[in-house]
Amino acid sequence: MEAKINRQWRLAARPMGLIKESDFKWHEEPVPIPGDDEILVRNIYLSLDPANRGWVREAKSYITPVAIGEVMRGITIGVVEQSHHGAFQAGDIVQGILGWQEYALTDGTGLTQLPRDPSLPLAAYLGLFGIIGPTAYFGLLDIGKPKAGETLVVSAAAGAVGSLVGQIGKIKGCRVVGIAGTDEKCHWITEELGFDAAINYKTEPVHERLRTHCPNGIDVYFDNVGGEILDAVLSLINVRARIAICGLISQYNAVEPVPGPYNFRSILTQRARVEGFIILDHMGRFQEAYEDLGNWMAEGKIQYRVDIIDGLENAPRGINKLFEGTNKGKLIVKVSEEQSF
Repeated sequence: MEAKINRQWRLAARPMGLIKESDFKWHEEPVPIPGDDEILVRNIYLSLDPANRGWVREAKSYITPVAIGEVMRGITIGVVEQSHHGAFQAGDIVQGILGWQEYALTDGTGLTQLPRDPSLPLAAYLGLFGIIGPTAYFGLLDIGKPKAGETLVVSAAAGAVGSLVGQIGKIKGCRVVGIAGTDEKCHWITEELGFDAAINYKTEPVHERLRTHCPNGIDVYFDNVGGEILDAVLSLINVRARIAICGLISQYNAVEPVPGPYNFRSILTQRARVEGFIILDHMGRFQEAYEDLGNWMAEGKIQYRVDIIDGLENAPRGINKLFEGTNKGKLIVKVSEEQSF
């Protein structure tokens, strides 16, 4: 019988600027056979995240960079096809960092078994649950500490994390202003998600519009982009403002050093608190976030959307949708069919 083939993307070069398909190498090899205490997972969905760009840089970070020749790192949802591990059995739906490949062999480290909920699409575990929901939840509530009546500004507000942050901010009683890159995205977050105002940073003067939409200043800023937008926000922050740094997507593809904020002095004069965070630091508390997010979804207070790319072969081209701002919600690659579980 002909052996099944495992198709993979392996890192071939350190990207300069936007990721190119030539930075990866398409590799095919026989599907591995699990040994003692090992599990074979068939990946169904692959999450594409801004963090992927950081993982391929050879620079100090919170996680070891992907080595040249290694399977590209990525979070996936899949189904256990074979198991010689006591904690998992064939048919289990699991989530883990199993990479840009169709099949993955794992000893179960970092693997999470997902509940089977017929009412919940499998992609929801990347679009609302998984790490996206907790990122929005803990970044806003633990670091931003929003209070009713305060003004919250969110950048990349139509993205997977930003769209949830704004909705949680509304649940907590804030005035929420989102910054996004198209009129369609601005309409979505205001008309469907309930944001109070939106700014198209590509066609509108951000600083001027922030002054208009935040007449009482800015109390909380959830930053996904850094750069000029962070600078504009810093000029308008209130005393004791809180700034949660979730991402710096405007800088990830820079080929030259990026200058720091020109309005840095506002952090001192306004006695603001700025804190960066990595969601891996909160993994022990994910269930806390899932309970609230699940309840809010059931009550119709929060929604999400996913942008699905068909086929693993399209991952290297598709990931740049994140940096070009053309994705609509959580960006996911469909690696294989869900079938019935």
